[in-house]
Amino acid sequence: MSKTVLITGYAGFIGFHFAHQLLQQGYQVIGVDCFSDYYDVGLKRSRHDLLAGTNGFTAIEGRIEEKGLIAALFEQHKPDLVFHMAAQAGVRHSIDAPRDYVDANILGTFEILEASRYHTPSHLMLASTSSIYGANKIDEFSETDKTDHQVSFYAATKKAVEAMGHSYAHLFNIPTTALRFFTVYGPWGRPDMALFKFTKAIIEGEPIDLYNYGEMFRDFTFIDDLIAKIDRLKDLPPVQTERDMISPVDSLSPVAPFRTLNLANGKPIPLKDYVKAIEAAVGIPAKINLKPIPPGDVVGTAADVTLQNSLIGETPQTSIMDGVASFVDWYRSYYKDEEALTQHSFK
Repeated sequence: MSKTVLITGYAGFIGFHFAHQLLQQGYQVIGVDCFSDYYDVGLKRSRHDLLAGTNGFTAIEGRIEEKGLIAALFEQHKPDLVFHMAAQAGVRHSIDAPRDYVDANILGTFEILEASRYHTPSHLMLASTSSIYGANKIDEFSETDKTDHQVSFYAATKKAVEAMGHSYAHLFNIPTTALRFFTVYGPWGRPDMALFKFTKAIIEGEPIDLYNYGEMFRDFTFIDDLIAKIDRLKDLPPVQTERDMISPVDSLSPVAPFRTLNLANGKPIPLKDYVKAIEAAVGIPAKINLKPIPPGDVVGTAADVTLQNSLIGETPQTSIMDGVASFVDWYRSYYKDEEALTQHSFK
């Protein structure tokens, strides 16, 4: 009998790709998504359409923060694995609409944790973010670093997700991993992220905004590489260990089966090089506006992947040139109608 996996936010960027991977492997996948209008709902529906009708896939439309929805799904399906991706994303949007983040990220996660309390999965994986490192001034972000100075409300709610997850892991012995994603990009990506915005603007001859006057860098992670990492991790739930048995580089809790984990390539790329890769893939030079860094943003992110590699070994590392080219190919195929290219609007 195949295992059952619950994926919240299955019509989102990462959730969609992981759902597709699991279905190809023969898992039963229960997907939950509310199809929020934070960005193009049509794109989310297109992701859904690619999964719908696949043997073993069940879709439920609804908000995870709705009281009783997740509890009922756990009661009915008793998932072996839970991948909690549903969240309100976006650093800058959290300044304008903070309540959306409380509802989806905090209340929604609470419903997941409460349901896991009574029907404990073999592994609960919570989506976190590199933004959690906030104002840390270091060369690389390590899971054992303090994360006390978030600079966006989005990151603050993800800090709450991790803290809530740890408490439930401790109280109810729920094997839990908080996955700290580092700037994931690739086909079917989010329209609010730089790669999508820049590609659209360059194709249409519009200028792009480079913040901090272009002096920024990110640990960009190609979606296929990320899914390969998550796929290996799903069968490696953390196990509570005595304090003196924990490696100095491991974020494993001494009081709970809980771990935080950076998921990244560990090779930060300057934003200007990222733009060059887009220009090369599109075949058009970018018109650039240099601007100061906006509130809530950080100059750079760089992941220490020592723990990641010790747990799952070396995984594929797609080059920026190849990864960006893959996205641009998808973008042109998805928006092949020239009218769609010029009329489609992104937040």
